[in-house]
Amino acid sequence: MSIHRLLGVCGALRAESTNRKLLAEAVRLYGPAHYEEADLRLPLYDGDDEAAYGLPEGAARLREAIAAADAVIISTPEYNKGPSGVLKNALDWASRGKPNVWLDKPVAVMSVAAGRAGGERAQSMLRQMMVPFRPRILQGPEMHLAKPDENFDAEGRLTSDLYVTTLTELMERLRAEVGRG
Repeated sequence: MSIHRLLGVCGALRAESTNRKLLAEAVRLYGPAHYEEADLRLPLYDGDDEAAYGLPEGAARLREAIAAADAVIISTPEYNKGPSGVLKNALDWASRGKPNVWLDKPVAVMSVAAGRAGGERAQSMLRQMMVPFRPRILQGPEMHLAKPDENFDAEGRLTSDLYVTTLTELMERLRAEVGRG
């Protein structure tokens, strides 16, 4: 079994983000892998700046990381019924230049939000935003984690059997999708 390269994309910047905790759990449940988390601290996309100065160094690194990954795992919070601006900005920067680094890339999408739907709206919008990039987004199982304060222990591990089962299946499906080539 080869060791896959996974890229995590957390739509929240906070170090203790519950979406970052969910990414860590996803990687743990995926099994042996080389893991890197993308840095989304990028300038706001501005076409005039891009024309004048080219792709910012951070955006170029993001594109390189996506291209090098065997698969990408994205975890988004839900801010005002949608994905974070940080995540949208990163997707805008990653879309710049050739080739399309997302094309046929296996992608698992998940969300954590305090509300009872666990970020379902943000995840739905994120999936729509990814359509032009043409990745291979897994269609399920859908991982929407609600009430994160009740579902992570002090070490950041999931405590709910339902969420562990769902995330395990999602990671098994991602591993299988990477294996398809």
